[in-house]
Amino acid sequence: MTIKDTPEEWEIRGTRTPFVGNKTSVRTDEVVMPDGSVVRRDYQVHPGSVAVLALDDEDRVLLIRQYRHPVRQKLWEIPAGLLDVPGENPLHAAQRELYEEAHVKAEDWRVLTDIYTTPGGCDEAIRIFLARGLSEAQEERFAVEDEEIDLEYARVPVGELVRGVLAGELHNNCLVVGVLSLVAARASGGGLEKLRPAEAEWPARPFEA
Repeated sequence: MTIKDTPEEWEIRGTRTPFVGNKTSVRTDEVVMPDGSVVRRDYQVHPGSVAVLALDDEDRVLLIRQYRHPVRQKLWEIPAGLLDVPGENPLHAAQRELYEEAHVKAEDWRVLTDIYTTPGGCDEAIRIFLARGLSEAQEERFAVEDEEIDLEYARVPVGELVRGVLAGELHNNCLVVGVLSLVAARASGGGLEKLRPAEAEWPARPFEA
């Protein structure tokens, strides 16, 4: 038996969108179950996101501390952002987010992992990149607004982040998944050089190269 997620779509008898927001919406589908019954499933429709685990030459990860209103906390996170344009190349989006949020560029890019954040209630797909060969961007700094006005920055050793994740002190999903994926990749036979290329296919959010 191959342990691999596979595409499948159950019959939908009806659908409506009771809420449309600035970036996301809520959809209600009437879904036919295996026994023939029909149930309602409400979920958030999301454009998708990218995140960047930027690793410097001292084995430190670039972090951003940002206020997140739904959870009423300031969270340490890795740079991330929405796929604002349908069909946008996720690598280009990740490079943009690293520049805009941290004023940093990277020479080496690879796909670290792909995840669904909360597949029981949201269709958001996130691609997490590993970026290495970091340097300060020479272009003018991006003008920040809203929560980003209050951003804090840090570069933290990988080992310290693993400790914080396992101690329940760090909660951002991209940071948690990204750091633990990095450690797992290093422990695997091929190491980081066996990670997928930055332009690897992404069925959850198809894009043009």
